[in-house]
Amino acid sequence: MKSDSYSPIDPTGFRIPAIRHLAWMCGAAQLTDSPLAFDLRAQLPAGTMQKLLSWEAMPDTAPAMLTQPAQPRLGYYFERLYACLLTDVLGWEVMARNLPIRNQERTLGELDFVVRNPATGAIEHHEIAIKFYLGYIPDLELNMDQVRWYGPNAVDRLDLKTARMLDHQSQRSLLPESVMALAELGIEPPVRSRVFMPGYLFYPLATDCAKAVSPPCHVPSDHQRGTWMYLDAVSSKDISRWVQLRKPHWLGPWLQSDEPDPAEAQAALEQIALTQTPRLFARMYWDETARLWQEAERCFVVPARWPD
Repeated sequence: MKSDSYSPIDPTGFRIPAIRHLAWMCGAAQLTDSPLAFDLRAQLPAGTMQKLLSWEAMPDTAPAMLTQPAQPRLGYYFERLYACLLTDVLGWEVMARNLPIRNQERTLGELDFVVRNPATGAIEHHEIAIKFYLGYIPDLELNMDQVRWYGPNAVDRLDLKTARMLDHQSQRSLLPESVMALAELGIEPPVRSRVFMPGYLFYPLATDCAKAVSPPCHVPSDHQRGTWMYLDAVSSKDISRWVQLRKPHWLGPWLQSDEPDPAEAQAALEQIALTQTPRLFARMYWDETARLWQEAERCFVVPARWPD
């Protein structure tokens, strides 16, 4: 039974990482407000929070993937969590997953998920992605329309990825080759396509830049946020409570029982200059009630020539 109104799912109370990540996915806003966006929060059954809490309290009753070691490959891990959400939380039937679409000459792509919506009986095609983008203005004299939202590797870009998800990937199930591939599995063509793309937007920490950077008009206002800065700006910061976040723990808030080690944070920062690779950090605070170190905010630190 679906809840009549959205009740926030707080991920910070879960110590098992995969259950915390799953809880975060249940409540995270997406990076697009397109009509194709799958509003997972509106689909959550009543009692979802209680189910997650019971899995946390009795891990033996949780789906197996939630108690296995977290996979460092973020995309693969996110896909497994989404499958768990569909089947074990929503109670939907996954009819096909990563279904390859081919013609005689080449592979045209895959359909991420083909599912049956039990509320409507309709078959749906879901394309999913988890993304992180940093807002950048090449020239502060330019207006806000010139903001570019780059992935940490500065190759991926929010506007390009969103267009591809909405205009290409989500429409792939309409291809004749897709209809044939589904028919071979006894599946009627999906009647609705959806996209699920939660993530974070990181805003420049420098005051003059931050004032110039506003969220993209197509991103919901309640999206997850962080900041970013260049490596040379870190010298003015107190890093004594910083910890590096490693994949797949970019998903949702980080928590730990050990006190942050500033030497480890410093070593991670030094690697940025050596490898020319951005790294993600969380500033931690001590939560006396939970008796844990909790994430207060997160920040990408990028090398001097980023995003060139």
